[in-house]
Amino acid sequence: MSNDYPDPDDGALVQADRLWQGNGWTARVIKNEDDDGWAVAMIKDGEPEPALVGPWTMGRDKKNPKPLDVNAFNTLVKTASEVIRRHEQQLHAQLHKQVTVSMADGPVRVCLDITPDEDDPYATLSACDQYGAALARVRVAPTFKLSATSASAWIESGYKKP
Repeated sequence: MSNDYPDPDDGALVQADRLWQGNGWTARVIKNEDDDGWAVAMIKDGEPEPALVGPWTMGRDKKNPKPLDVNAFNTLVKTASEVIRRHEQQLHAQLHKQVTVSMADGPVRVCLDITPDEDDPYATLSACDQYGAALARVRVAPTFKLSATSASAWIESGYKKP
């Protein structure tokens, strides 16, 4: 390994100018290939790719990067964790949708849960009454579009597979 990066394989956490480890994360200051600046990559332990890559501040000499320190590292961990959390929330929202439809017997909550399997993606359409009791459950195409209209049509069909 180059002199810029201490050897992280000895088991000890590294906390150096361009490589900082802790709290399940590694921050690595890298040369920005697009210009003369620097970037920092935040990698969560066990993950192959950085969760966040962003610009890094130049040092006083305007050639080398500003050294990492505990405060900068903690800020980077917080930012990278937030990026992951937002990504997980977005993925959850794409894969799990629900609508509530008013029916004569009371409100019915219809859920669409998509399983993004590489070989056989599918979705499950389910309905529950206002007390949470299951009314129906069917397998549908992962491209099924859940809306108040499609949910009402499914309920009115007697929960037949759309």
